[in-house]
Amino acid sequence: MSALFIIVAAILLLGPLIAIHEFGHYIVARKLGVKVLVYSIGFGPTLLKWTSKKSGIQYQLSALPLGGYVKMLDEREGDVAEEDLPKAFNRQHAWKRIAIVAAGPLINLAFAVVLFWILFLPSQEQLNTRVGKVLPNTPAATVHMQVGDKITAVDGTATQTWEKLNFALVDRVGESGFIDIQADRNGQTENFKLPIQDFLKNQNQSALDSLGFMPYRPHLDAVASKLSEDGAAIRQGMKAGDKIIAIDGVKMNDWFDVVQTVQAAPEKLLKIDVLRQNKVVHLQVMPQAKRDNMGNVTGMLGVQNSPGKIIIPDDYKQKIQYTPVEAFGMAIEKTGQLSGMIFNSIGKMVRGLIGVDNLSGPITIAKVAGQSAEMGWQTFISFMALMSVSLGILNLLPIPMLDGGHLVYYFIELIRGKPVSEQIQLVGLKIGMVLLGSMMLLALFNDFMRL
Repeated sequence: MSALFIIVAAILLLGPLIAIHEFGHYIVARKLGVKVLVYSIGFGPTLLKWTSKKSGIQYQLSALPLGGYVKMLDEREGDVAEEDLPKAFNRQHAWKRIAIVAAGPLINLAFAVVLFWILFLPSQEQLNTRVGKVLPNTPAATVHMQVGDKITAVDGTATQTWEKLNFALVDRVGESGFIDIQADRNGQTENFKLPIQDFLKNQNQSALDSLGFMPYRPHLDAVASKLSEDGAAIRQGMKAGDKIIAIDGVKMNDWFDVVQTVQAAPEKLLKIDVLRQNKVVHLQVMPQAKRDNMGNVTGMLGVQNSPGKIIIPDDYKQKIQYTPVEAFGMAIEKTGQLSGMIFNSIGKMVRGLIGVDNLSGPITIAKVAGQSAEMGWQTFISFMALMSVSLGILNLLPIPMLDGGHLVYYFIELIRGKPVSEQIQLVGLKIGMVLLGSMMLLALFNDFMRL
């Protein structure tokens, strides 16, 4: 994946999100009679601009696509002609200013609903929530969960799909105690209490890996069908057609066992036994370390498997088809779930239950944008919807400089009957600059560490 592809994907992702956010401020301001002077996508040097002869509004595209702004007529920012005073932003009633400021984040949430609605419309065949594998020495194994158990609820929340199940588990990140799992076993309801301690706080595992139960995975023989020319396996004598039968003395039942074992051992010397022409060959291979977009390091051998045609048993499949109305309801529900998850994660980060290393900056966002674009339009649209929710929620945080900070001032004004003093707003501005600057520096630091 080239740097140019990543940059283009990032622009295609962030450009529409920024444009629609600023459009929310812009359109509500105009509808409420406030004079708009500039509508800008991006910051910094202006690349392109034009002025509407009818409205006099200057539209412009700037060099840094990491934000934008709508400049409105305001006495605090310059002289205003007598005839234009009724159109000045600062002269508007507090409710009007609230509507204008809130419109940006809210239109991002509405845009996410539209994107999710598009994704929910096509008919989908996917895995149901029946457990396909229970990993040994994990919480799931401890409470005697079994292959074939169909999970119906997590902590009382119904989980018809693996996506909903994962959302329910993510809500418990950083916590200790028990996760309540309800499952159907041959028509009988089973309840499990899976113990957790600082759940996923300092682990490079998924929620399912950590708990120890996995979706159905078809059996794939652990055969190295193709080897990368620069991979660790070929350098240490592995050949195409070798069947991996054991790693460090542990039997490999299928290809997924191999992947799991290798990924957990970056730059660790492994003793690998392979079956080659009916003879056991002993190899010693050190998987290369591979860092993903979130900075997690996993092992990689440089080996591929060719599974051929995969057949999934009917017991593990489900077909999902929503009507347009149902799809719209699902889109609203998912947007609400993501919003709640983001608020919950921010709260846990403030309380120290989640590490600040989870913050991501523009570099990580750009890399994930490129990766999602490579995977297809549905993955890219899904990531765009997630980013739209994030942009909307983050802008609603009560931090001066953000939309949420301005909303706090205006609601205080409604209660007090007079605006917050300029001195207090100036102090708030300085605090907001420090907070946002610190968050951005920390996010960039995390980005570079992941590189």
